[in-house]
Amino acid sequence: MKKNILYFLFFLFFLITTTVSFAQSTQIKGFVDVTTTYQNNKVSFGFDEQDLFITSVLSDKISFLGESVFKFTPSSPTEYSVSIERVIINYNIKGNHNLIMGKVHTPLNYWNDSYHHGRVFFPTIDRPLLFGANIIPLHTVGLGVEGHDLGNIKFGYNFFVGNGLGSAEITDNDKSKSITAAIYIKPVDRLRIGISWYHDVISKGAEVHHKIIGWKVNQELLSGSIAHFGKKVELLAESTAGFNHTDTTGSKATVASYLYVGVRATDKLVPYLRFDQLHYQTGEVYYDKDNTTSFVAGLRYEINYLAVVKLEYQYQHSEFLKNSNKITAQFAIGF
Repeated sequence: MKKNILYFLFFLFFLITTTVSFAQSTQIKGFVDVTTTYQNNKVSFGFDEQDLFITSVLSDKISFLGESVFKFTPSSPTEYSVSIERVIINYNIKGNHNLIMGKVHTPLNYWNDSYHHGRVFFPTIDRPLLFGANIIPLHTVGLGVEGHDLGNIKFGYNFFVGNGLGSAEITDNDKSKSITAAIYIKPVDRLRIGISWYHDVISKGAEVHHKIIGWKVNQELLSGSIAHFGKKVELLAESTAGFNHTDTTGSKATVASYLYVGVRATDKLVPYLRFDQLHYQTGEVYYDKDNTTSFVAGLRYEINYLAVVKLEYQYQHSEFLKNSNKITAQFAIGF
């Protein structure tokens, strides 16, 4: 009798644990792209990043998202490195309101909030210039709340408190915390309008983007965006005003903007244009001052949802590089 009871309890335990494990839904996806570039009278072949994207639903309340990137890094002994781009634990508070913990893409503009490292989803080959110029903090490690699709105008919000610039992934380097606050609305289908604010205090001596900061910097960022990806016309306009204050230089303003326009000529073919501009105020010490204007003209051919070919011409003028011309072809896939 006792043996039968033990068998029954073992079977019940097996059934419960098996049911729980079956209830968990985990997906692993990947993204990569290869490029061919013609610049300075030479042709170069290469690839950008290989992105490993993991999502897992543990229960109706808890989910996980992880994103790791494998990329070429000349300073590494193997010439490659692994970068943990996002580690997010999401707890559903109620309805469309969530508590988020971990490393996130700082929700300062549409691009950084919507696109991960899978370039198959980018409307252009590369990110706008403001990302390469490190105008905004791409990632934040901390704790926050978010909501989405609230009410008739589908109102959304993000509020996040993090370690701040100059900190490590697992510890803060000072007492100050970064604060990100963003709101947006989607009043009609395929249209999103948003604004955001970011505040941080960057300690003197902190290392940010491989550069030692020589002054204590109080940073404020204000961003605005309009995104409309319609069935025929695609429009994405974003601008960020950065205000960096030091006791030595006072407040200096930097404005980084871009405008993207695409027209769907057929179901698969989209000709597009993008204009970028970076303007720094004289005396700026936190950003690497290099006033730049860029013009991109391209074609995007969508073989399917996870296979896209793009061809671009880019003209760029900056204080340091003067004039440059580049032609790039890209084949991006998801798998």
